[in-house]
Amino acid sequence: MTTDSGNICRRLTGRTAVITGAGSGIGLATARRLASEGANVVCGDIDADAGRAAAKEAGGTFVSVDVTDPDQVEALFATAYATYGTVDIAFNNAGISPPDDDSILTTGLEAWKRVQDVNLTSVYLCCKAALPYMRRQGRGSIINTASFVARMGAATSQISYTASKGGVLALSRELGVQFAREGIRVNALCPGPVNTPLLQELFAKDPERAARRLVHIPLGRFAEATEIAAAVAFLASDDSSFVNATDFLVDGGISGAYVTPLD
Repeated sequence: MTTDSGNICRRLTGRTAVITGAGSGIGLATARRLASEGANVVCGDIDADAGRAAAKEAGGTFVSVDVTDPDQVEALFATAYATYGTVDIAFNNAGISPPDDDSILTTGLEAWKRVQDVNLTSVYLCCKAALPYMRRQGRGSIINTASFVARMGAATSQISYTASKGGVLALSRELGVQFAREGIRVNALCPGPVNTPLLQELFAKDPERAARRLVHIPLGRFAEATEIAAAVAFLASDDSSFVNATDFLVDGGISGAYVTPLD
């Protein structure tokens, strides 16, 4: 199978991958990529139309899920197991970045709690649901979407988003250490800014914020969702068998930069 980036190897044949937030952005790109590598893909999303479309494209299964609801999260992974017989990969990716999450000086408690629930509590719930299947199998790869902002501060703050992603980073590290000798790896994927509908919507409302961020990226552009999906495929595969309990940065060099190149 090929894509615009060239030949795709089939490292995931016969494995089952559960993806939350699969209907758009990084989740959709990852559903396509993991399917192209041979995985059975279970697409979880709160948007039924987008989720079904993603599952149809990936040749997989759609499950409607509110990732903040424990029972629905349990049902997501139970469906994956009942349909395909294994749960090998959990890409816990669902997240939000609403405009009312801004500076701590202006962000209200309700906005704070909503972002924490979707971005952090959902990862806790998904890991809790996936781990029993993986422990019985004696293998598994959990990939939790954090962010480069879990490692760096920004004056253009989204305080709850940043805090939630720091929590994802710490949670992933702890689980990766706890379950390593049971054959289960847990890593936090830390993308830089990605050209997704979520980012486009945010920056369309505030072009100055986009310009301020873009200047800090050595590569001079935002990532494409397919580039992040390729990193997920690596972390899901045996090619990353010694990568565990880490923050896997895919940020175009932002976290390594002091002064970026001139145009």
